[in-house]
Amino acid sequence: MLRSVGQTRVTGRGNGEDPRAAELRAAVARLRRELAGHPADFSDRGIAEDELAVLAAMVAAGDPEIPRMRRSLLLIAGAIGSVSALSPALMQVRTAVDLFGGTPPRRP
Repeated sequence: MLRSVGQTRVTGRGNGEDPRAAELRAAVARLRRELAGHPADFSDRGIAEDELAVLAAMVAAGDPEIPRMRRSLLLIAGAIGSVSALSPALMQVRTAVDLFGGTPPRRP
């Protein structure tokens, strides 16, 4: 299907929800489930859970703040980055956050 410039993809839900928000909501839910089911206890688990809750709340409110989403993503990655079993779900969250504004430019 071809789309014109500036046209957004329509989801199958029919409620006009932003597809980026739907993607982020699904990614956050997946990582929260996988984190809850992960048997290892690590010291920064609480930070990851809190920041996932922040992302979920921003999406639910309908007006996510991109710098705050990136900060949450960094905190989550720092908290669970060494747990390889959670890497695919973490990457899904990162990809979903990037949908809101792309990757910021690197500083020289």
